[in-house]
Amino acid sequence: MARVKEVDIEAPASTRWQGAAPIDVREAHEYEAGHVPGSQWLPLGMITAGLPQVLRGGQVTLICASGNRSLVAAEILTRHGFDAASVAGGTAASEHAGHALKCDTPTRH
Repeated sequence: MARVKEVDIEAPASTRWQGAAPIDVREAHEYEAGHVPGSQWLPLGMITAGLPQVLRGGQVTLICASGNRSLVAAEILTRHGFDAASVAGGTAASEHAGHALKCDTPTRH
């Protein structure tokens, strides 16, 4: 596994997202049930197919439910030469920290 960065959900948003919305790599039903406001949805299984549409330079921050799938996605993107980071603890850590999640239908990017 390539060495990937992790960012803490408690870090300030400007540090955590590095100016770009996070990419949520969970399945559609999980995203609909609650996601970080402003996040983009791109399921893990489509991460390489979605690279051109989503990745526009700078750091890519990935999030999932617990941090496992986002680590896998970050590793894939790191191998493709991107500066990728995974949010430690995922949306579960975000909720635990008191951050509100948004519920709506994902739009594929």
